[in-house]
Amino acid sequence: MLSRLIAFVPRIVARVTAAGVIGLLAASPALAEKPVDVKGDPNDFVSAVADNALEALRQEPAAKRGDIKVINALVEKYVQPYVDLEKTTRLAAGRYWRQATPQQRTDLTEAFKGTLIRTYSGALSRVDEVSALTMNPFRGEAGADDVVVRSSLSQRNGPAVNIDYRLEKTASGWKIYDLNVEGIWLIQNYRNQFADEINRNGIDGLIASLNSRNK
Repeated sequence: MLSRLIAFVPRIVARVTAAGVIGLLAASPALAEKPVDVKGDPNDFVSAVADNALEALRQEPAAKRGDIKVINALVEKYVQPYVDLEKTTRLAAGRYWRQATPQQRTDLTEAFKGTLIRTYSGALSRVDEVSALTMNPFRGEAGADDVVVRSSLSQRNGPAVNIDYRLEKTASGWKIYDLNVEGIWLIQNYRNQFADEINRNGIDGLIASLNSRNK
């Protein structure tokens, strides 16, 4: 079910900085981007981020071919600024996060980033002109600092997919840190996997396992 995460994958998020990747991104067609108000209405915030990311994917031929470097670059530009990947990783690691050293936390966050990109690159490559995110009415409390934004993603070959985004209001504005696709929350799903691997091989074992699959 998780392979249907076609939205912008917060999960999702990449911070690739290699010069070659930046060069690939610079070659992308210019986009008429929607302004993203990080301190505005939560629904409008998610809608703008998602629409910009989807349009970027549509216009990049290499992304449609599943090129991981190009997808990384697009995610970095259009998604990463609006996602708290460290919080996502911390919550997925649960109590083991407190046992990790600062370097292990950094390494685990980077490894998890790679895992999410690898897992969902196939779905992202299938984004086309039909793919569109429709926002559902916001039902959260006005002024709340932690909210859930609900949406539906249409796709060419299949029914619409229900996607919820969990947001936290930070000093710099809204940040996405979890998402739910058809009843499955990203953090909860990975928390069980992380715990099993750490119990067997420790935190370094989890990092090594994620990195080996990302190659």
